[in-house]
Amino acid sequence: KGNVGAAFTYNEPLIGFEYVMDAAKLLKATGLKVALVTNGTVETELLATLLPFVDAMNIDLKAWDEEFYRQIGGDFACVKNNIALAQKKCHVEITTLVIPRINDDENKIGDEAKWLSSLSPDLPLHISRFFPRYKMNAAPPTPIADVYRLADTARKYLRHVYTGNC
Repeated sequence: KGNVGAAFTYNEPLIGFEYVMDAAKLLKATGLKVALVTNGTVETELLATLLPFVDAMNIDLKAWDEEFYRQIGGDFACVKNNIALAQKKCHVEITTLVIPRINDDENKIGDEAKWLSSLSPDLPLHISRFFPRYKMNAAPPTPIADVYRLADTARKYLRHVYTGNC
């Protein structure tokens, strides 16, 4: 009672696609909202079957770099396709965690924002600050000034750019 819905988040929720699909259907049937926080790596056909039951998504766009995605075992084209599909069907926000010397190139952030604006200049983008943890402890924390500078670059193309972890 009083709940507005459920968010599937932490770890990658779509690893348990069948569970998310079953739960989303039940939630929607009772009038509750459904949100996903995902890395966007799911077969596009599966995402298309889930989207009628999803109200909002936050998709992590790890970098604007195919090589980076290859190094982390991801699929850059798949994530871009899924962002394009999802933003037509539900509210979507994008988050990019900026890691110094890895994905903090101003030109690439500009290219990312330009591509996102081609989908919609109103697509929200969150530029977040990185802190070293666990297996990713070689890079330093992202300088706060870099987060603000990269957000300003993205604002040349997008109307809603937010900074995080500052």
